[in-house]
Amino acid sequence: MRPRWWRLGALLLFGSLASTIGAGRGTAADVLRFADSQYQPVAWTDLAGWADDDHKAAFAAFLASCRAKSAKQRPANDTIASVAAALRSLCARTRAAGPLDEPAARRFFEDNFRPLRIAKLGQADGFLTGYYEPIINGSRVPTAEFTAPLYRRPPNLVASGARSLGGMFPSKGVKIGRRVGRRYIVPYYTRGEIEDGALDGWHLEICWVHSQLDVLFAQIQGSARIRLDDGSVLRLNYDSYNGWPYSSVGRVLIDRGLMTKDEVSMQRIRAWMEANPDQAKDVRRQNQSYVFFRIMALADKDEAMGAQGVPLTAGRSIAVDRALHAYGTPFFIEADLPMTNDKTTAPFHRLVIAQDTGSAIVGIARADIYFGAGADAARVAGRIKHPGRFVMLVPRTLDPIAAASAMPLPPPRPDATSLAESPFIVGP
Repeated sequence: MRPRWWRLGALLLFGSLASTIGAGRGTAADVLRFADSQYQPVAWTDLAGWADDDHKAAFAAFLASCRAKSAKQRPANDTIASVAAALRSLCARTRAAGPLDEPAARRFFEDNFRPLRIAKLGQADGFLTGYYEPIINGSRVPTAEFTAPLYRRPPNLVASGARSLGGMFPSKGVKIGRRVGRRYIVPYYTRGEIEDGALDGWHLEICWVHSQLDVLFAQIQGSARIRLDDGSVLRLNYDSYNGWPYSSVGRVLIDRGLMTKDEVSMQRIRAWMEANPDQAKDVRRQNQSYVFFRIMALADKDEAMGAQGVPLTAGRSIAVDRALHAYGTPFFIEADLPMTNDKTTAPFHRLVIAQDTGSAIVGIARADIYFGAGADAARVAGRIKHPGRFVMLVPRTLDPIAAASAMPLPPPRPDATSLAESPFIVGP
């Protein structure tokens, strides 16, 4: 059962709770400030299913993130920088420990983190979706069967303010397009323009797949295994995109009355597009965003690589909003999800690690859960579009309570229950 809290004096109660579940206060530089959010310290015993989770599996995923911490990252704000620094410090001690058994893994999380229930301002729940790595038939050369190319990054794709992109390409916060002369960047080609041949002659084709629908689904998932006609497998991963905002084709189908919200899933979208190729072309092109890929040196047994630069773990890795969260941050998810079929849900109470991102993943309590590769993973991922409660595991060296105590509460909203009714601390 979710805890009930007193309405008045909430900040004092939260400060007392933090002293019982945390180990001291952080310094002024270590306080956290979550914009447009509400957050509530909770006890481990308040987390539904915490004691029954597989902490050993979660620790293995966390350890994978720790091994990537030497990679240079550019924090989007001071809070992300503080969390990333605290995680690096913790990881420096963790890497030497190696794998832990179940009791030790649970103690590790409880001893080194404090649980903080977090949500968007005015909401109790966040939102969950699922993703997977598709396995797609293809060819290294165009044939009568394989006609749609998957492209590598074009040389004329640029990001403003970036002198040297190296292997990383920004997905948010910068202007992306084509440079005209020395001073101007104009929008890059849209999906429709690229499908119509805007990149013909650039020799950017990695391989060819059956249709533009295969291209779209590979781009939405951010990776793909291409089973070539010679028996080999190409492992492709997200490299960059054309700068146009992502638009959900499911939303287009709903807005046009072609599907209801309850009917939309990846499987139903694909079935509709295959049955209605002419309409599908127009619907597909409403999403003007277009993804470019790179070839990964991964074996067939390896999972897809996340944006953090570590192999994803099915059921334990999530994609988050990179503008709001640091890679490697653990989250405990409390949700009821349709894991086995469309009609029934089951408790999904699981500790997961932020190891990926995506342009459609926006918000403080928003996550895309990675479910693995192939048809079975696709069926599970395609069903997930459900609310869930998010608990962020904050390193104990950080103190969100001090930041909240120093901030005035915003004025009450006239069209909603007063914020005094909320059990959460309110962010700036």
